[in-house]
Formats: sequence, structure tokens, C-alpha cells
Amino acid sequence: MTREELIAALEPQIAPIKADDTMAEAGRKALLPELVKVLKHEQGSRTGEDIEDVHDMRVAIRRIRSTFRLLGGYYKPKAIDPYNRQLRKVARALGAVRDLDVMIDNLTKYAGGLSDEQRTALQPAFAKLDEEREQARADLNRLLDKGSYRRFLGDFGKFLTTAKAGARAGSDGDVAPVQVRHILPTLIYDHLGHVRAYDSVLPDADETTIHALRIEFKRLRYAVSLFSDVMGSTIKTFVEELKEIQDHLGSLNDVSTARIRLNDLIDSLDPEDAAPAIEALRAYMAELEATGEKLRAKVPDIWHRFNSKTVQKHLANAVAAL
Repeated sequence: MTREELIAALEPQIAPIKADDTMAEAGRKALLPELVKVLKHEQGSRTGEDIEDVHDMRVAIRRIRSTFRLLGGYYKPKAIDPYNRQLRKVARALGAVRDLDVMIDNLTKYAGGLSDEQRTALQPAFAKLDEEREQARADLNRLLDKGSYRRFLGDFGKFLTTAKAGARAGSDGDVAPVQVRHILPTLIYDHLGHVRAYDSVLPDADETTIHALRIEFKRLRYAVSLFSDVMGSTIKTFVEELKEIQDHLGSLNDVSTARIRLNDLIDSLDPEDAAPAIEALRAYMAELEATGEKLRAKVPDIWHRFNSKTVQKHLANAVAAL
């Protein structure tokens, strides 16, 4: 089955999550539209004509993996482990391309404010990054061309459109929470607890701790967003608050990641032949450091707002509607 045929077969089967769905079936409903997005953005990711295709395909795979992380306990391991392994490989390949897309784009924007002489000095750096991106895209295409990947798409599509496939069976006669409305309140507040645990360490948090907090926020936001259609209307406001702090922490992480990548780039350039480029890159790093300090200074205020009764009430009211 071609990619277009698979999209045509899967897309009409997309359905909304309901409060009385089992968690396994809710996961299936959440995963199907993400697989369709993967399929729709594959060709653009291969060509690189629009860098947003790689981004969108990567986000869809991240959401699939996040759903399995969140709801994996409701499926038999042998049913989902092969999918997770394949998704991990594709995510790594997409990430390699995306990181270079972002780095090149950000460096291009920075270069736009420089003199012609300074922009010319940066050409060896751009050439090196372009070379690395072409290699990363070639690696991605080789992975997407493999028969194992094509089989994965078909098998995964079948799994997501077959009711109860791979779901763990409950014990006969047991009265246990299995539906979304039974389990979701505890699931959400468990993730909120993991976020709020950082309250005591945030004032002196280093980059590693901030990164870990960002991941916890991402998991909370995903859990809430995944089930937003079955919750009260105030969940939209809560998600907006989550997005604000997650984006802020993401910008901090971007600065940290860029600094590491720029150091690697500088080390890869010839210190004699590319001396002007190295000087320009170090100036760029200094700007990034200043941006990072400003972002870090705003974290306490954003954190205080998120933990306020006003914001937390939005979540409580949304959960109560279940």
C-alpha cells in the first residue's frame, strides 16, 4: 500500500476520545491522527523543501512516543515494543536534521544584522553546517527507504484501527477503574505533583535541573492536552498557561543546546583558515549567553504565576467536569 493509499484508509477512521473509553482505546484514538501526520509530512521531510515538514513529522512522532509513555501500561509490552523501537530510530534521524535546520536558521537571522564583511566571514561555518545537514538528511532517507519502516507503517496503522488489539485484559469479575473518567484525574495530578516538586530546588537550579523541569512540564501538558476534549472548558486556559512556561523553559534549553553545538562547530573549523568565522561565532555565543541570563531571571515570576490559585483553579474545574 502506498503512503497516499494508507492515508486514505486511515484518515476516515479518526474519532474523538470519549470519557467512557477505556484508556487503551483512548490511546488508540489519540495515536491515529498522529500517524496520519507522520505520513503526510514524510515526503517534505525527505526533500527538505520546507523545513517545517521535518518539524511537524518529528512532533507527531514525539506525541506518539509520549502517548506510549503515558498509557503504555494499558497495552501488552510485546504488542507495542516493536513500534517504540522503530519510532525511536526515526525520531533520532529526524532530530539530527531538525537541530541543524534550527541552527542554520538562527545563525542566518543573526548574520542578517551583521556587515557584509562579517557575513562573508561566516561562510565557512554555513558550508560546514550545510554539509552536516545533507549527511543527516541522507541518513534519514535511507532509514525511511527501508522495508522495515514501510512494514511498520502498515502494521501500526492496523494496530491503531483494530479495537482491543494489544490491550491488557482485566481479571474477570473485577471492578476496577479502566475508563478515562475513572483514571484521568489521578493521572493528571500525579504529573502535576512531579512538576511542583521542583519548587524547593528551582531558586538554585542549574541547566540540568531546568531541563528536567521542562520535560516534566511537557509531560503534564501532553497529558492534559490529550484529553482536553472530555474535560471542562477551563482546561484551555490552563493549557495556555502551561504553554507559556514550557515555551520559556524551551527557549532556555535552546540557548544551552546552541552553545554546545556552536562549540562543536568552532572546534571543527580550521583555526587559521576560518579565524574570522570563529570570531563571529564567539560573538554570537556571547549574545546567546546574554539572552539566556534574561530568560533565567524571569523564571521565578513565571513559576509563581503557574502555581497561583487562579491558574490551578482552571485545572481543578476542568477535572471536576469529568
